[in-house]
Amino acid sequence: MHFNYLNKKKNILVALALIAANSTMAQDATTTTTSATSTGSNLLATLLIVTAIVLAFVIWGMGQALIALTKQLMDRSKKESKLLSVVLLLGFTLLSQLSFAQQAPAVADVVKEVPNYGGLTAHEYYSFVTVIGIEIAAILFLTFFIRRIYVELFPAPVTAAGKKSSLSAWWDKMDKKLFTKAIPVEQEADIMLDHDYDGIKELDNALPPWWKYGFYFTIVVAVIYLLNFHVIGSGKNPTQEYEAEMDKAKIEKELFDASNKDKIDEANVPMADAAGLKKAKEFFNTDCWACHGKLGEGGAGPNFTDDYWLHKGSLNDVYQSIKHGYPDKGMQSWAVKYNPKEISLLASYIKTLRGTNPPNAKAPQGDLYVEGGVAADSNTVVKADSVSAVKK
Repeated sequence: MHFNYLNKKKNILVALALIAANSTMAQDATTTTTSATSTGSNLLATLLIVTAIVLAFVIWGMGQALIALTKQLMDRSKKESKLLSVVLLLGFTLLSQLSFAQQAPAVADVVKEVPNYGGLTAHEYYSFVTVIGIEIAAILFLTFFIRRIYVELFPAPVTAAGKKSSLSAWWDKMDKKLFTKAIPVEQEADIMLDHDYDGIKELDNALPPWWKYGFYFTIVVAVIYLLNFHVIGSGKNPTQEYEAEMDKAKIEKELFDASNKDKIDEANVPMADAAGLKKAKEFFNTDCWACHGKLGEGGAGPNFTDDYWLHKGSLNDVYQSIKHGYPDKGMQSWAVKYNPKEISLLASYIKTLRGTNPPNAKAPQGDLYVEGGVAADSNTVVKADSVSAVKK
């Protein structure tokens, strides 16, 4: 019989799927201990893809078996109501195959990012698990429908005592208790309602238990949700969760900054090394020369090569001037373009321009600044050794 051939084919495919699943579980621990920068050669990803493809073939084989059974049932059934149910079952089968056929290309495109779960990112890993889970659910549903049609075509064997086999009896019990709770076809007349619509009659079948108890579960969840978020107030809405995460991140940043020896701010600016000064010169020649001259001789902005400063002249002071700027005097804040490390390099480079005496230097502006001395106005000279002021 054609059905028996298809049934054997289905069993072979199921066995292949189980072997692939076991291989995935056995290799998962090994792949998680190795680091991979590309998931193209990741063993776990390969096994998950193979498992998904094998399960897709299982679904295809079971769909073929279901189609063969429905054809036989159509041949035996002459009643319009049964024909309609068969057509619906056939449509479900074709839609399920089409759905998983469309999902198959997506499986191969999941692996793209930096590995996280055994060489996969969380998104990739859960995408694979979701696809495989949906395929397993489809296999279970197809198994259920195949069995129902098979029972219609080939009644269960009866033992010598006139009873069904223990396995068949157990399945019937579970079927009625958890899945359908449907009345046998022979007893449908007992639950037939008086409603008649153009020859279509209505049965008073009970709701499937799995659906009914699932509905009860959603009611319980809704009550818990209502109490948690709107009555007791112990739960956090998305805005509150965001604010809590921001507060936590702020505390963590403060703790990190407190223990970070390499932190750079207005109070802690290290002098750059030769490589840093070379890089800072590139920054200066890109953004600073237009106002301060290519050699720091000044222009629209002050001269950097003398000892006079408009806003103090220590390394930390220069860093602060670059970072915050003085918009009222035409000096913008460069923190929008340069990070703290780069600003510290710029400040170091500017400090190295002192005493270079470039041609066409701009006249001194601001107060005199002497390293280790005190500041004075532009008409006063301060000696670092005696810290005494002498008028010019």
